[in-house]
Amino acid sequence: MELRAATREQLASAARDALGAGRRLEAAQRIAGGSKKGVYRLVMDDATTAIAYLWDDTENYWPTAEGDDDLTDPFSPGLGLDLFEAAHARLDALGVRVPAIRLVGRDGSHCPADLAIVEDLPGESLERLLARDPRAAAPVMARLREALEAMQHHRAPGYGKVAVVEAGGTSRGTSCEGVVLERALRDLAEAASRDPRIAEARERLEERLLGLAATVRPRSQYAVVHGELGPDHVLVDPDGNPVLIDIEGTMYFDVEWEHVFLRIRLHDAYGPLAADGLDEDRLALYLLAQRLSLTAGPLRLLDGDFPDRSSMAGIAEHNLKQALELIRT
Repeated sequence: MELRAATREQLASAARDALGAGRRLEAAQRIAGGSKKGVYRLVMDDATTAIAYLWDDTENYWPTAEGDDDLTDPFSPGLGLDLFEAAHARLDALGVRVPAIRLVGRDGSHCPADLAIVEDLPGESLERLLARDPRAAAPVMARLREALEAMQHHRAPGYGKVAVVEAGGTSRGTSCEGVVLERALRDLAEAASRDPRIAEARERLEERLLGLAATVRPRSQYAVVHGELGPDHVLVDPDGNPVLIDIEGTMYFDVEWEHVFLRIRLHDAYGPLAADGLDEDRLALYLLAQRLSLTAGPLRLLDGDFPDRSSMAGIAEHNLKQALELIRT
């Protein structure tokens, strides 16, 4: 796919600044993994490679919605260089492997979009490694567990996006579970407007959400979580270390949110990452909330021109069925 937000010449200039003036850009190849930003592999004339992230409206497949730019909402879209840099700094300080930054450019310094050029890790994702050779994935999973423990043990007295909390800001709402409930009710309404099966079950789903939220006890300390840590968001470097990508949504939040998402994405492979002491009431609420989010979100994305429509429709359908199953038990 051709570049959308930046011209080839502008990106070539940024690549030279990032990787050395003696190199020339041979190709800029759009790669999978960016529904909110452009992700391009830069290939130089000496075979050196890097990854460029471009944050620009033309690179974002998601339809715009009210509140998208409200950083005090922990679940507002993780867009932009500022969120990326804050998350990168926090994770790196905790010893969690993230792609090294080669160059950042904002306010049109290199191209019309905010830009980051980072280390390329051309090996496979954890998702592919688990599918190909679960035994070979075992040491990577063990190291990922260590990374998750480092994130879980770093606490803050407030919740929200890393950039907001670490700047002393306050996020909307009064609790993680309250923010999750509010979002889940919005997702329920949105999914009900798009699918008659959710519409028919809407009252029962709402009752279940409210009942689950009522059982959650208050909490005053929050861990660092990626937020959408599926195995496709973990690359494996040449030394077998897990490398977290798509980190802009990293936040201080209930660690149960992370583990529900991991369980959903990893299924039976989740075991090595299981954490002790998780709150079962939060897990139950967050499971239903995430099923509804993974129904409403993909359906919303299909309102736009997202290219891989069949896979996104499949995600919505699977999670819709799983959400309905949760009110049958």
